[in-house]
Amino acid sequence: MHRAGWLLAMLGFLSLCAPIAGKKGSPARPAFTPTTIRPEAPPPALSTTPPPSPTEPPSTPEPEACAPTPPDALGPFYRPGAPVRSKVGEGFRLEGVVRSSRGCRPLPGARIEFWLAGPDGRYADAYRATVFADERGAYAFESHFPPSYGGRPPHIHIRVTAEGHRVLVTQYYPQPGQTRGQFDLVLVPEERSP
Repeated sequence: MHRAGWLLAMLGFLSLCAPIAGKKGSPARPAFTPTTIRPEAPPPALSTTPPPSPTEPPSTPEPEACAPTPPDALGPFYRPGAPVRSKVGEGFRLEGVVRSSRGCRPLPGARIEFWLAGPDGRYADAYRATVFADERGAYAFESHFPPSYGGRPPHIHIRVTAEGHRVLVTQYYPQPGQTRGQFDLVLVPEERSP
């Protein structure tokens, strides 16, 4: 029986009981009014939308903002014009997504420049590369594990440019023994003048 039908049946039953309350010897009962019954919450509405497929992840709304990647020192060894390539060695892979801090949306085509010291601790053209983010904003870069030198921990220098966004200069610091790193690069949009 539907909840509404049950409620109507209950109202009918109570109306039959009301005359009994006025007889001698029976305790007085408060008058019944429809507002004295508080039905439970209505049943959930039936959805005509099928549940998500087990193979499809549920869609989640994009956040309104992502925290920008903290900048770090450019250092004295940056040189523009690094060759376009995604590999300058073996043993360590760095990957991630380039995003805008506004809306957290991917930035396809972002230019990412990498440079790091060689295994001997010296910077050289052989350890410089330029990679472009794909249509999802994703990038991947492979190198040797960067050495520490001059008291500095292992690090990879990164410079990112994307249309309509401020240039980001930062560094990634892998931990000893690490062979893979995940590093999303979040850029701040340029402020437009009115």
